[in-house]
Formats: sequence, structure tokens, C-alpha cells
Amino acid sequence: MSTQGSGPDFSQVLDPGPASAAGVADVIVVGAGHNGLVCAAYLARSGLDVLVLEARDTVGGCASTVDAVGARVNICNCDHIFVRATAIADELSLADHGLRYLDLDPAQLAIGWDDDQAPWLHFSSAERTIDGLRRTHPSQVDGYRRYLAAATPVARLLIEMAAAAPSPRSALHTVASARGAGVAALLRWSRRSVGDVLRSFFTDEAIMAPAFATGPAVWGCSPETPGTGLGALGFALKHLVTPGRPVGGSGALPAALRSAFEAMGGTVRCGAPVERLLVERGAVTGAILCSGETLRARAVVAACDPRGVLVDWLGAAPPTGADSLQRRWRAAPVNDGYESKIDALVMRPPVYRDVDDTILDLLDGADPLVPTVIIAPPLAEAHRAHELMARGRVAERPMLFANVPSVLDPSLQVEGRHVFSLEVLYTPYALDGGWTGSAEPRRWLERYAELVEPGFLDNIVDWRVMDPPAYESEFRMARGYAPSFAGGPLAAMLGKDKELTRYETPVAGLFLTGAATFPGAGIWGASGRNAAAVVVARLDRPRRVVRRLGRPGGRRTERPDV
Repeated sequence: MSTQGSGPDFSQVLDPGPASAAGVADVIVVGAGHNGLVCAAYLARSGLDVLVLEARDTVGGCASTVDAVGARVNICNCDHIFVRATAIADELSLADHGLRYLDLDPAQLAIGWDDDQAPWLHFSSAERTIDGLRRTHPSQVDGYRRYLAAATPVARLLIEMAAAAPSPRSALHTVASARGAGVAALLRWSRRSVGDVLRSFFTDEAIMAPAFATGPAVWGCSPETPGTGLGALGFALKHLVTPGRPVGGSGALPAALRSAFEAMGGTVRCGAPVERLLVERGAVTGAILCSGETLRARAVVAACDPRGVLVDWLGAAPPTGADSLQRRWRAAPVNDGYESKIDALVMRPPVYRDVDDTILDLLDGADPLVPTVIIAPPLAEAHRAHELMARGRVAERPMLFANVPSVLDPSLQVEGRHVFSLEVLYTPYALDGGWTGSAEPRRWLERYAELVEPGFLDNIVDWRVMDPPAYESEFRMARGYAPSFAGGPLAAMLGKDKELTRYETPVAGLFLTGAATFPGAGIWGASGRNAAAVVVARLDRPRRVVRRLGRPGGRRTERPDV
């Protein structure tokens, strides 16, 4: 694994002396979300002394599982897909540190708001999915086959590209290895909207709506936003990589990462918020905590919101070479959070009214509450919901992700009671009338209850809502926004916003990783792995990183049965 370009001049970085000196490490990683922990683990695996700083009292960030409503609940959706396409679990021996996945198959049950919109199932097997569509939506079978023929090579290409730090050389190698398969579609879809791409294959909103909901909708985009076409790859990706849920909740992944990291000699300090970066002689040489404590290192990797790092932590007088970068980030618009989540403890799980004998036969004995249930309005209505969000309002028929993770994973049950979660998209940070005392969250539960058998609301023992202001206050996410890399693989190949696609900045000693960097979005970990390779190469250990990190191969991909 190699990196391109000269990078910052480390000859200016202060030598911190022995790694055992007080307050000194080779590398400081700021942020113990799953990407920060992945990066730290690979750095420690390469032989570096690594310190992770986390503002919260626990690790994991939005991948956490926490105590609430009398149960263990996930901060965000519990379905892990992309991380299972990487070699991270094997290379870091995460199974030895307690990580065990339960396959999610089927991964998705799509239910529409309209009575005439028949539900359908998405299985890991492409042929099984098509067989189900033949019974529920026969007019869409040919379109689904055409979609897979076009989308599968692109999905494979995306997985390959995300497996190494992007550069012109690595991109050319990936394209050459693919022998052109998927390249033309990748270029074409990168410029189109996801709505345009989906309409070129399907005519039924029952298929298009959930494809959009699990794609660009979770980036906060409209289905008509240009440049979101690759968001249509979700169905194909789930045929290549079986989604899974960690036993014990999503937080089992960061817990295993922390355990692996500490077993390799790394140190995690929670409750240690950073106030600013230490800059000496034009280079970042450490971090200064809000407590005033100064910690020195040869390099700092920020695995948190890059805007806060580059605009606030570098200070009003940035080092030479970073002034234009800082001006660009200061001028960039500040995004608002657009997602909320209800967590509840229920005496009995819900029963969907539209799950009939056809769906039960297709499930072949599996519980219909195993998959995540996608409840999405038609694309035109989703576009209007996106416009309403900008005016501080939530659509009458919101876009919902519902799941009962304790059905697949009984370890999450509490005395026979189940955990229920409801993610709601397009919920504005600046809600009209404000969030305090708002009737909105209760209304979402009431609308959801219309889709299940009577009595669901009476079954709720306790519940809470995480709205955008709550994410801001509890996870230090400005305006409740979770940064994610929306530039796509083309931006990575071309080096657009190099600090997000190459993981390094013009300031010597400062690197970036996390969801805001390529490939970003969801539980992936690839950016943390890639950033570690860049950092080690810049710290002059290229041969060790190739040997210890392993080559980009080893991903779990399977050929779809079509």
C-alpha cells in the first residue's frame, strides 16, 4: 500500500524524544469513533506509540450502543455493510476481542405508505430477491436484472477503490484490474441524480423509494440532486456483501477495536476534549486539552469534524500554507443535521398489517422483524419533504427506518421485552417552533402505528428521541450534522479537497480521517485504515506498513447469482 505526492515536510516537526516521556506519543488520534479507532489500531500495529483522545466518556461515537429507556440501544442504525467488505476484522483479529456478527438475511423489508404499494423483500441472494419480486412486483423483474447487470460491476469497483488510499496510480490500477467493467457507468452515474438512474431501470415507486431512502436520503440529499447517482448502488452492494449486526449491538465493533488497539500497546483517554492544536515552527506537534494539558506527538490525526479542526483548532493565525485552506473551509456553508431517531422499550414487538402469506412464504420461516423495515414515500414526495425540511418542517408522511434488533439478537432483550428503533429522515435542526415540547416525535410514532396491528402504542414501556440538537449536545456535532464524504470516487481519484481524499493537510504533522473523508458514510472503517497507511508512510516507515497492514486484498465479496 503506497501513497503519492511529497506531502508535508516532516523535517520541521519537533522530535518529541522517547515515546515513554510524559505526555508524548508518536501519534495522537483525536476522536474515538470507529474510524479513529481503526486508524489508531493500524498505527499501533505498525509499531508506533499511539494515544487516542475522546471527548465523551465512552468510545464509539455514532456507532455506539448505550444505556437508555431501560435497555441497550444503538445511537444510529445497527446494520453494518461496508465494514464487512474490508479486511479490517481479519487483519485486526477482532473476533479475538469479542466481535461476532449475525448475518442479516433478508436485510430489508420495504413497505409503502400507500395501500396499493405491496411490500417486498431484499435478500442477500440476488436470485432469491428476483424470485420474490416475481411474486410481488412481476413487472419489475426485468428491470431488476438490467439494474444488476449495470450496477454490480460499479459496486465491485467502488469496493476495490475504497480498499486503499486513493491516488491517480491506485485508481488506474483498479480500473485496469477491472478491465473496464463498470467504469463507464461509474462516470455516467456520478454526474446524474439517483432519481434519474433509478427511473432508467424501474417504473414502480415500491422499488425506487427504498433504493433512494437507503442511499442519498441518508446523506441529506433530494432524489433529484445531481451527482448522487452512485447512491443507487445499494441493492447491488447488499448482494455482494451480506449486511450484519454485531452481537450486543452496533457498539460491539468499537469495543472490539478499542480492545485490539490496547492489546497492541495503544492508550485511550476518554473525557479528554481538545481545545486546539499545538503548532510550533509551522507544524502541528500535539494537542492542547480543554483542561490546559499539553500533549506532544510527531503527528496528529483528527478523526472528527474537519471544519472544527481546520477553522477553530488551528487558530486565527494558521501556519504558512494553511491560510488558503482555512479560508476555504471558513467560507463553506455549515450543514444542518437532518435525521432523528426514536428508541423505545416495548412489551411486544409490532406486527405489520401488510405482511401477508406471500411475504411469509418467501421468508421460509424467518421472522419478518429480522430485517430493517424501510417505509418511504414516492420520489416526488421525498423531494417535497426535502424542500419542507429547509423550511423547518417535517413531511406528513416521513421517511422511516424501523427495526427491532432484539428479535435477531436476543441478548438485547430485557426480561422478554424488545428494543424498537425508528429513524426518521428529513427532520430539520431548526424545527419550526423549536424541538422543546414539540409534538413531532410523538406524531412519528402515531403515523408508524397506522402500519401495524392495533395496540402498538400501548405496548411502549418507555421511549426517547435523539433529534439534531440532541446529537449536537451529546456528540459535539455542530448543528446536529454528522459529516460524511459525499464527493464520490471521482473526487477521490481527482484529488478534489485533497485533505479529505488524501488524508493529509498542507500543515506538517496534521492528518484527517473519519466519516468526512473518502469513502465516508456509514460503518465502513476504510478511511481509518487508509489514513493509517498514509501516516506511517509519512513517518518514514513504508516497508513496515506494507508488511503489517497487509495488502488491499482480502475483502469479502461474492459474485451475485444472476
